[in-house]
Amino acid sequence: MPDFPESDWKVFRELSSMALDRFCRRVLTDVERISADSKRTAHERYLAIYRLVRERDNELARAFNAPRRSQALLQLAFIHGLGLSAETREAVLSFPGLR
Repeated sequence: MPDFPESDWKVFRELSSMALDRFCRRVLTDVERISADSKRTAHERYLAIYRLVRERDNELARAFNAPRRSQALLQLAFIHGLGLSAETREAVLSFPGLR
């Protein structure tokens, strides 16, 4: 994996914190939507929420857990793949070598 400059690492840490917050907000919005779905039984809603959280937790782990400079480019690719806001995607794509 290519060397990740210290200046980009500092930006990455800030950016990943912002992206993590947005990702979690999206998940919580999805949980609220599922929870409010009166067409499903309580058990169906519970199971849907459980599946969603388990799936999103795996995505979160790949993109945000244990950030290291040696893995930063890979984590940026995972973050980009999560379909976060246009603002966050553009910030991620501003890193050299990702366009």
